[in-house]
Amino acid sequence: MFTSRYLRAVLLPLLLAGLAAPARACDICGCFMGITPYDNQSSFALMHRYRVFNGYQALGQKHSLLPAGGQLLAPSALNSDNDGYRHSHQGDPSDFEIFRVLELRGKYFLARRVELNAFVPLVMNTEQGNGRQLNVGGLGDATVFAGYHLLRHIETEGVQHRLVLGAGLKLPTGNYRRTAANGVRYPMLSQAGTGTTDYFGYANYIASYRGFGLSLTGNYRRCGENAFRNSLAPSVAGFANAFYRVALGQNWQLYPSAQFYYEQTDGEMLEGRLTHEHALNDALLGPGLDVYYKNFSLNTSVQLPVYTASTDHPASAGRVVLALGYSFKQTKYLFGK
Repeated sequence: MFTSRYLRAVLLPLLLAGLAAPARACDICGCFMGITPYDNQSSFALMHRYRVFNGYQALGQKHSLLPAGGQLLAPSALNSDNDGYRHSHQGDPSDFEIFRVLELRGKYFLARRVELNAFVPLVMNTEQGNGRQLNVGGLGDATVFAGYHLLRHIETEGVQHRLVLGAGLKLPTGNYRRTAANGVRYPMLSQAGTGTTDYFGYANYIASYRGFGLSLTGNYRRCGENAFRNSLAPSVAGFANAFYRVALGQNWQLYPSAQFYYEQTDGEMLEGRLTHEHALNDALLGPGLDVYYKNFSLNTSVQLPVYTASTDHPASAGRVVLALGYSFKQTKYLFGK
């Protein structure tokens, strides 16, 4: 469930909205010419993703986007070691799991239709169970992937659309061997990394007409095993974003949107067998707002659960994404014009 909880929003040019990040447009003369600003432009961004789980659905407990004792941006005490914490769920309504990622994202167009992406995350996780809290942070697992723009009709009047197919790797760069002072290893999803090399493929289709647009992304991921023979079951994620463009003068553009996110995984595996620990089947829906000023962008979204399959773990309570980006006025490519 690393995809489901760490890279949601990942995982995808989503996301990675799932790797489903907002698309970028041709900006040679400074005017809007594509589906969204700075399409087919190299860029970098700093993104903060927040995902929270709390309230036991089977017990009828309520869910909160900001539970008591949890923080949106960072835990109050990073890397706090609590020997009293145990990863067991006994129905305590104050239990929660929060997964935060501060991620540096880079995109570079090698050619007009070929993009190369790299994500480097700083992970900040908080788990609270039965009145005890555990905070773990550090460098997470880096992601690299490439996409090919199979369809690219973005610099035309009327209907504009684009189809991107891609694949990539999640690399085991994060520490997955953290232990408490008493020598007990922290749970797999509490660690900064998973210790596994994961493989994923994705497709993104985006189209617009007279300011109205729709972006659809699908992602499939398979995970390897780490040294403890721990892994995650294959997972799927989908992202849909319906948006509208509002132009404010020559430099400002707003994109209000409605965003839908779905993810499913059968949970953790040990020695090749499913334990169903942290199994997930969730759908979320909420508003988003992207603001573009010249080459700068601010992307925001909040999504709340509309469907959550019942498990013995705290249920999905929501997701928040904030990102600041800068796009270059790229007119030349390493390969081709």
